[in-house]
Amino acid sequence: MLPARVHDLASMRVNLFDFDLPPERIALRPAEPRDAARLLLVRPLGTPLFEDRTILDLPSQLAPNDVLVVNDTRVIPARLQGSRDRANASARIEATLFQREGDATWRAFARPGKKLKQGEIIRFAAMDSAACNPETLDAEVVSKGDEGDIVLKFSLKGEALDKAIERIGQMPLPPYISSRRPAEQRDVQDYQTLFAQKPGAVAAPTASLHFTPRLVEALGRRGVSIKKVTLHVGAGTFLPVKASDTEGHKMHAEWGEITQVAAEALNRARAAGGRIVAAGTTSLRLLESATAQDGSIQAFAGETSIFITPGYRFKAVDVLLTNFHLPGSTLFMLAAAFSGLKTMQQAYAHAIAENYRFYSYGDACLLFPARAEDGA
Repeated sequence: MLPARVHDLASMRVNLFDFDLPPERIALRPAEPRDAARLLLVRPLGTPLFEDRTILDLPSQLAPNDVLVVNDTRVIPARLQGSRDRANASARIEATLFQREGDATWRAFARPGKKLKQGEIIRFAAMDSAACNPETLDAEVVSKGDEGDIVLKFSLKGEALDKAIERIGQMPLPPYISSRRPAEQRDVQDYQTLFAQKPGAVAAPTASLHFTPRLVEALGRRGVSIKKVTLHVGAGTFLPVKASDTEGHKMHAEWGEITQVAAEALNRARAAGGRIVAAGTTSLRLLESATAQDGSIQAFAGETSIFITPGYRFKAVDVLLTNFHLPGSTLFMLAAAFSGLKTMQQAYAHAIAENYRFYSYGDACLLFPARAEDGA
């Protein structure tokens, strides 16, 4: 197993990655159609440095024999609404599942969670059910963590539990959307990518939300192949960085897989001169976790908590397609590591000035790498 975390990077102040974002720049719904979203080209060595395009221009920016790597994880309706009864008093509880611990157990973030006690039972039910006797799902609080997380043991297990969660759960929209509007029926489709196959994520790999059949067809005509990997994105992707420097931040682990067939195909493409283009930070983090120091991509199945900040030397990925991320987030740090902090600060200032839409349902940027000597 390859190391899951990068240890040899210089610590950086987290406030270096802050920026001011007007609230109206946060997209509450995706572009229609999806491939109508805007695309900002960011070339650290380019002239011009930035270029305003649309997602449908992506094929023209890639070359024949390039390989686009997408994440085929499928988002599950991981937000559960329920109640806890104690001494004839009932309290509403919301739990967002983020990591499976066993056949019947999940680790979750609970709101409010501080007053929950070990051994208590939470009864979950579908919030929009009009039935007289709506389906319920019970879970016991097995333990409580130090970061507001709890472990829930459900009354069902295996496939029966999965189906119950599908029936009563809600799509786990990011907090910057769910705090401004309720989840809607259309989010069931909108917050799922074209490539979604393997259930397990509690957040969408948002760069792939832009893809449509006609965009995939155009990439094929260009000679760009698409390979799939799996990284089950966890709710930790939305957690703020509370440490004052990057060295003090702990990444939540996420489970991923690159098959032997996929790894061999990617290595052949690179040997033939093709570039590896990661569709999203999830694909990039998995690829970098599975790549040896000599640049060869290995088959991988397990957890990764890789934390990429400026100073990291990328081994696998040559181009990155990604959305616009939160200030001070680990994802903006990753983008800054890829194209340079100053470049990304300028790119985000350009995007804000030009009314790009930010975050999960927003627009995208296509990042080309900074020179190694440019650093941050």
